[in-house]
Amino acid sequence: MIADRGSVYAVSGGPALGRAAVDAALAELKTQRRFARATHNSWAARLGGAGTKADDGEAGAGAIILRMMETEGLDDHLIIVTRWYGGKHLGGDRFRHVIGAVRHYLAHRPR
Repeated sequence: MIADRGSVYAVSGGPALGRAAVDAALAELKTQRRFARATHNSWAARLGGAGTKADDGEAGAGAIILRMMETEGLDDHLIIVTRWYGGKHLGGDRFRHVIGAVRHYLAHRPR
């Protein structure tokens, strides 16, 4: 987890072999009350080489996640960065935290 000025970030993800798997993973994540109450669940997925993303109100976050997945060559996978807003605007630091969360995921994901 990453914490900054009251905001907290977490990252999760896993294999996804199609849009139905992405939707199921997002629905499963949101069954946990903590994640359902998060301010943002931004995500990106690469499915068969094609990317899809959603910012969930955190403008630009999905594009960052997707770009990092493309650079890594990570395919048929979903990465979700969750943010609980702490009451203070982070400006550009929010992008730094999204990048840090994705880097952590990529470094520690099961191979």
